[in-house]
This record gives sequence, structure tokens and C-alpha cells, in this order.
Amino acid sequence: MASAFCFNFSLSASFMYSDIDTPRFSEALTSSIFRYSGNTIWNRTVFIFDFMCNLLCMCGLLCYIIRMKIMKAYKFKFEPTKAQAAQLAIEFGCARWVWNRALNERDYAYKNWGVGLNSNDLSRHITQYKKTDYPWLCDATAGVLNQKLIDQDRAFDNFFKGRAKFPKFKKKSHAQSIRYQLDQRHVLNNYRAGELIKLPKLGELKVKWSQVPGGIPKMVTVSKSASGKYFVGFMCEVEQGLMPMTGKVVGIDVGIKDVVVTSDGFHSGAPKYTYYYQRRLRKAQRVLSRKKKGSNGWKKQRIVVARIHETITNSRKDFLHKLTTKLVSENDVICVEDLNVSGMLKNRKLSKAVADVGIFELNRQIAYKAQWYGKEVVKISRWFPSTKTCSSCGEIKPMKLSERVYECGCGLSLDRDLNAAINIKMAGLAMSGAIYQPEKVAA
Repeated sequence: MASAFCFNFSLSASFMYSDIDTPRFSEALTSSIFRYSGNTIWNRTVFIFDFMCNLLCMCGLLCYIIRMKIMKAYKFKFEPTKAQAAQLAIEFGCARWVWNRALNERDYAYKNWGVGLNSNDLSRHITQYKKTDYPWLCDATAGVLNQKLIDQDRAFDNFFKGRAKFPKFKKKSHAQSIRYQLDQRHVLNNYRAGELIKLPKLGELKVKWSQVPGGIPKMVTVSKSASGKYFVGFMCEVEQGLMPMTGKVVGIDVGIKDVVVTSDGFHSGAPKYTYYYQRRLRKAQRVLSRKKKGSNGWKKQRIVVARIHETITNSRKDFLHKLTTKLVSENDVICVEDLNVSGMLKNRKLSKAVADVGIFELNRQIAYKAQWYGKEVVKISRWFPSTKTCSSCGEIKPMKLSERVYECGCGLSLDRDLNAAINIKMAGLAMSGAIYQPEKVAA
């Protein structure tokens, strides 16, 4: 009996440190019930203890113990020295030239000979250029130029699979980025989390570590924003603990008046950062338009405009990160609509407001955070009439955008966004096979 108890307890522990498999838990519970169904006090005690161990694993109350490996990206700001800034200008310039040259050669080869070139073919061309007409390419790191060709391969792959548009030529005034490959044989000499990072021809970077990364990176991306700020980013494999289960299911309606309205009555509001900074942006752009293009004054004013755009983007991302973390941490199942964001942006009257919400970024953050923390996301069809359907009786009626309250003949009078969120929750539960139980919500 003792040996059987130890075996089953070890089985429970193995479940805690591995991916949760519901059928295996059911078998473990069933076997424990039949194994300890005797009448002795020892059997009953062992059965209760073993049953509770399996039950705790199933309910996810030990989720902090269960950890999963994920790929997590980090991005930090750094201040280059004058020598590093000069070398980075060379790296950015050579990488941009290689990208544009390779893109031109690919286009020429395909149009004239019907031949598709890849990074290996173009890498041999770059090697010949260094020896003949363009010796200044040797001033840049060879790995950076090769990585730029590999990035172009990925860009064409995304284009042919319909995930992106045709690759474009790069400009000096736009944001710049290059990638370095860290030699894993000597990575400890070049990288220490939160302390040190060294790159070829640049040396040690003065990084502003906002947190201590986990894991060891293989690739490092150095970028320069349009406002002139330098960043270093990389991706590491880290262990991520799961969040505790709350047993809650929520439906989310995304809109312009409120970025998020949940089925339990939460209204997030809409900061509308584009409208908030609109006056400053309009004034800065007016000053820029009066400058002579290419002059020193024009370059300085262009940075002013770029910094305003950067402030808007960062403010929106900060708001969305806080909002999505709240939604994922408080709910186990999140039901969202699969909206056609690109189609919504074609509406001339609402495109600016829709873009200011950041619907695509909102859904992206909910998806990956739910995957990180062991939560579930249920996507509802975009053709589901969530706004037009009564959440009480199911009647469907047309509604204008100006109508902010849903009133039904059954007596329901509710905010239209809240009514839509409740319908999205019911649709999500129907897709998962659960039964919806009405809850009291604040109108």
C-alpha cells in the first residue's frame, strides 16, 4: 500500500512539472479512487491525501510551480560614445546600401532572366564588390551585411505567403536597424545579463538596464529611431510561471468611445493620444514645412516632429500593456471578436479614431500574454451580430452608430457596448460547449 501511495504521489508531482494533460489527470483520479477504496482507516487517509494532490494539480492552484519555456524579447536604450556613433553610422549606411543594392539586383534578375536570387547568391556579389568597386564596405562588420541579406530573404518569404507587402527601398531619414550574431563560444566574455554587452567594432555599450534579462541571446539588434535614439534588443529563452486561475470568463467589445468594454461592466475609457497631441504635432509640422528641405534647420525640426510621433506611440503602447495585463490576470478565458482592422481603416470618417485605438496591437498582446500565462483566448467570427442582438431575449434589430443605448421590447435597456460584450461572452461559451449563466452587471 505504501509503495502504491508513493508511486501515485510521484505521478502527481510529475504532472505538476510538465504540461497539464486533462485525460491523464482523469485517469490518475480514477485509478486513485479504485486503488484506495478499502474500509481501513489507512486506506481512507491515503485516498483523501492522494485525491487532493491530484485535484490541486487539476485546478491549477500550483501554477506558480508549473513553468514553461518561452522566447521573450528585451529592448534597452543605450548612449553611444562619439566613436561608437560614428561606427554605427557606417554600419547603418553600409547595411542600407546592401539592402537597396540586393533588392535592385533581385528585381533586375527576375524581370530580365526570370531568375530568383537568394542571400547566398547576393553574398558572393557583396564579396566581389568589396574587392573591386566598393572597398568601403570593408569598414562595416561582415556579419551585419550578411544578416541584412537574410532579413531580405525573410521579407520576400513573407511577401509570397501574403503576410506582408513587397519589400521597399530604405531611406537614410527613416529608422535604421542592424543585427549582430553573438559567438556562443565566447558569449560569456561579451554578454552578462544586466551588466555587460560587447559588439564587434563597437566594444562595450553603455546600456540603461531597466531589468535583468533571463537566458543568453544569440542575436542582437541595434536600432536607431527616427528621433535619433539608440536601442539594443535581443530575444532569450526564459522560464515563465503561470498566473493563478480565477475561474472567470469575460467577453470583450472593442470600440472607439471605450477601447475595451467587458461583459462584467468594466469600461477602460479611451485616452485618444493622437487628439491630445494633435495641436503640438500640427504646429511642429507647420514649422517643418517652412524649412528648406535638407538644411540643418530642417533636420532639427524633423527630429522634433519624430519625437512627438514617438511620444504618441509610446503612450499608446503603455496604456495597452497595462490594460491587457489586467484582462489576462483577472480572467481565465477571454472572448474577443476577430475584427477586420484593415477594412475598418478604409473608412475615411473613422480611420483616424480606429488607428488611435490600436486594435491589432491590443489583440496581439492579449494573444501572447494568454499563451505565456496559461490562459485561453476564444475568437468570435466578425460576422456575429454582437451589437444588434439582445443579450436577454436574443432578438436582432438594426442599430445606428449614434444609438448608444440598446433598448429591446423585452424590457432590456443597456449600454450598447456592454450588451455586445455580453453577447460575445455567450458566443465564446457556446463555442467551448459551456452553458451561459446570466450575471448581474452594472449598466
